[in-house]
Amino acid sequence: MSIRIGILGYGNLGRGVECAIKQNPDMELAAVFTRRDPADVKILTEDAPVCRIADAADWKEKIDVMILCGGSATDLPVQTPEFARMFNVIDSFDTHARIPEHYANVDAAAKEGKKVGIISVGWDPGMFSLNRLYANAILPEGKDYTFWGKGVSQGHSDAVRRVEGVKDAKQYTIPVEAALEAVRNGENPELTTREKHTRECFVVLEEGADVAKVEEEIKTMPNYFSDYDTTVHFISEEELKRDHSGIPHGGFVLRSGKTGWDGENSHLIEYSLKLDSNPEFTSSVLVAYARAAYRLSQEGVSGCRTVFDIAPAYLSAKSGEELRKSML
Repeated sequence: MSIRIGILGYGNLGRGVECAIKQNPDMELAAVFTRRDPADVKILTEDAPVCRIADAADWKEKIDVMILCGGSATDLPVQTPEFARMFNVIDSFDTHARIPEHYANVDAAAKEGKKVGIISVGWDPGMFSLNRLYANAILPEGKDYTFWGKGVSQGHSDAVRRVEGVKDAKQYTIPVEAALEAVRNGENPELTTREKHTRECFVVLEEGADVAKVEEEIKTMPNYFSDYDTTVHFISEEELKRDHSGIPHGGFVLRSGKTGWDGENSHLIEYSLKLDSNPEFTSSVLVAYARAAYRLSQEGVSGCRTVFDIAPAYLSAKSGEELRKSML
């Protein structure tokens, strides 16, 4: 029997999950749930219904795993605990500082509902987190480095779009090449925020907007741009659509460490991603962990988990025997 997946929220991430389900023959899309009028939401899967979020409780016996595709700022802190009482759930909660709080809330709700909740699934947090853990365990004497980009930061792009006078915008996070090379060369540099990344903004202005004022407000925005060397380009709406319509991203996780009695040997672990579509890759990770949630639930497990707690074999559609034969 196929694992029946529900999608809650049908934006870039929800559409990515739908595409990923198509690539996994042991899964099927049961339904999409939306805050919008279902009649206005057109999905790619012909035989799957679109329903109101308010009707999700009626699907408790028809969905094996619900993948939550809302935002981390306001959606997931509320939705994940709420739906973990009814369904096995997966989310991509990525506010790093609030993960312990979110974990506690989801754990309590999932145990109450006797369900499995896997949170903070994606590439960071997610795959990058796993690689940081593996590298720290293997090289306990060393230093961690994480670089993001080059890629579109959806949160930072949204922050730019909220500046008065901005009609539309895209923001790219770019690793500083010299800093990345210093780490790869084993120099173990101490790097400030400004020394690790730069930010580049492509902005379409509203008619009559004050160019200098908009640029100054972007560059001095706390928590987003004030700690970085930021370049702002003002372009036309046509240029933005032509040259910046995609959502690429990626990055690098590195750990430089020493082994030997006196630390005489140096080692570098590097994991990198280059993504044409940030949301589609994140969606693919979510779907793999949906398989794990289903299997854990079948074993009678309940409560919250993170990527740290899931054995790799639970992610694969292959059996243990197949994995040992083909990948070990």
